Parts: sequence; structure tokens; C-alpha cells
Amino acid sequence: MSTITALRNGRRIEKRVNLFLDGKFAFSLEKDKVVQEGLKVGLELSGDRLDALMTSLRLSRCLDAAYRYLSYRPRSEAELRERLQRRGFPAEHIEQTLSKLKEQGLLDDVSFARFWAENRATFRPRSRGMTRSELRKKGVTEDAISQAVGEIDEVESAYRAAVIKARRLSRLDYPEFRQRLGEFLRRRGFAYDIINRTVKRVWQEKES
Repeated sequence: MSTITALRNGRRIEKRVNLFLDGKFAFSLEKDKVVQEGLKVGLELSGDRLDALMTSLRLSRCLDAAYRYLSYRPRSEAELRERLQRRGFPAEHIEQTLSKLKEQGLLDDVSFARFWAENRATFRPRSRGMTRSELRKKGVTEDAISQAVGEIDEVESAYRAAVIKARRLSRLDYPEFRQRLGEFLRRRGFAYDIINRTVKRVWQEKES
């Protein structure tokens, strides 16, 4: 048995409490967890209860790390799993965390794939093939990828990408304009016929 000899507010993080067992610092935990577990000075903890508490704390930290990572932008399941693995969390806690996030609707590869495709179409338009390749690298399933890229209008995406790029090429004559803009669109994964039509369209609009 171990006895709680002190519960002290954390100096750096106000919402955490430092717990001392038998006069020695043991670990820190959230204030809400202290109340939830009924922890208080003088309480004796058995080995089993201490192990269960530590397991709960580790799982909570894994979940908190996942929430922070997701707060920047949506992630694929594979991305999040890899991130948590790099942080050193046990596989069991990672899988429990992923399951919890799915239940909460915060982890869904179909929604992530759609978000990624829409974000690319808005800010950095590219072809279906290139978008598909990016999503594969993020570990998204083929079904989820197909749903997302199927909504991409390649003609419109190529046009939006070209208009943005053409602003920097406005002083070039047509042969160089065509070469530079064509190379740019090829790097974005667009097919030859779409590139040709897009370059002509943008040039004509520029000249008019």
C-alpha cells in the first residue's frame, strides 16, 4: 500500500496537481481527475488501484495529445496513429484513443479526404491523380479517396491554378507564357489536353 502524503497545485500548469506518495513525488494529474478518483491526503492506494490510475492517466495523455494534433487541422487515421507512435504511447492506448475519436466524430477518413480535396481545390488546385497520390501517402483508404477525388472538376481546377500563376507571367510573350504555364500545370498533374485548353483560355482572357 502507498499513502498520499501531499496534493500540490502545479506551478507551470494550474489545472494540474502534483501527487506525492509516501513523501515522494509520484506523478501529476488533472484537477478533475483528483476529484473523480476521490484522491485526498491520507488515502491509501493498493498496488492494483495505483496501476489502474496510472493506466488511466497514460490513456488520458494519449487522448490529449491527439486532441492537440487535431486542433491544427483534420488528420487521417494513419497520420494520427503514426504521430502518437512517435510520441511513444503504447499501441493499446493508441487504438483506444482512435476508437474514442471515431465515436466523437473527430476521426473519419472519408471526411478527411473530402476536406483535403476541397482545401487543395481552393488554395492549391491540382489534378485528381495528384490529389489521389497525396491521400494515399496519408494512409487514406481507396474508397475514401475515390469519393473525394471524384468531386474534383479538373478543367476548373486547372483554370484556377493557371489564373493564379499567370499573374506572374503577364509580361511574357505567348511562346514563353505557354511554356512556363504549361510546365506549371504539368507539375500539378494535369493532362496534356487540359493544359493546352487552359493555357489558351487564360492567354485570351489576359489579352482581352
